[in-house]
Amino acid sequence: MPKGITVALDGFGAEQGFEVLAQGARAAAADGIRLRVFGPPEELGLDDVAGIEVVPTKESIGNEEDAVTAVRAKKEASVVLAAADVAAGRSAAMVSSGSTGATMAAATFGLRRLKGVQRPALAVQLPVPGKPVLFLDVGANVEVRAQHLVQFAFLGAAFSAAVLGVEQPRVGLLSVGEEAGKGREEVVAANDALSAAGGIDFIGNVEGRDLPGDVADVVVTDGFTGNVSLKLMEGTAKAVTGAIRDAARSNPLASIGGLLMRPALGGLRRELHPDSTGGAILLGLRGIAVVGHGSAEPDGIANAIRLAARCVEVDAVGRTAALLREGGAGRGALADRDEADGA
Repeated sequence: MPKGITVALDGFGAEQGFEVLAQGARAAAADGIRLRVFGPPEELGLDDVAGIEVVPTKESIGNEEDAVTAVRAKKEASVVLAAADVAAGRSAAMVSSGSTGATMAAATFGLRRLKGVQRPALAVQLPVPGKPVLFLDVGANVEVRAQHLVQFAFLGAAFSAAVLGVEQPRVGLLSVGEEAGKGREEVVAANDALSAAGGIDFIGNVEGRDLPGDVADVVVTDGFTGNVSLKLMEGTAKAVTGAIRDAARSNPLASIGGLLMRPALGGLRRELHPDSTGGAILLGLRGIAVVGHGSAEPDGIANAIRLAARCVEVDAVGRTAALLREGGAGRGALADRDEADGA
């Protein structure tokens, strides 16, 4: 567990209230992670916790506000202050369970994009038992071009290798068929570019049924498709675990079997729960920004902080930048490729 790393935590935004956020912060601090929490001290009750400093602010940005406008106007908003803290070097990473749009805007403005990155992508580990599958983009970019998908592939591969410990991550492109010519125009073009790219193990197109399987370590798509797919998987996992629980209580004999299976089912339920991964990370920036689940329990808050600290520990930003350079996936290289294709 990473220790001695300072993480800036947005003290607003947890749907279940300040106490849940505070419990998660305490759990992360107990692991040796230092925290600077931006929010109302009297609500958070963290002043006496070792390793935690509360930076007072009463200003926040809600989900109903226009993210970009609010981030520019509210200089004292908790998420804006958290991003500024990382930019100033006082913290090494930021975490927010508040408005996703506001977190992305504050992080992008405050931390800035890596050289050559056109659009940052929101990446998340899918709630799949047994192995990590990184899925991006899950909401940062509703509409994309082929070169954006290419960059997402390199960003995801670098993160999978650096943070998730996957050697030679297999990268798949989500489409409506495995054949290279299937899918929208930008997907077909991205398939062509990735097939010719170096520094990445591109396995071609994958389909929706492959997301929970051991087919690819990284799956790339646009933000609209990614967000819908992620919410569908989370909802399905919740429905399935609920159905199993109800079946185990349906009659006395089933109840006995349910008691015997409880330890195994409990472990499966934890693996499928969104809190287990901690949230999504905004890839392609010069700093670490983690977007936690608004509905997270204390474990989810703590795991989001741990994910941010882990990214710092393994230099996820530096390794991502290196892979982008090695693979020629920077802005200039992609522009040159587009011109060559059009010639």
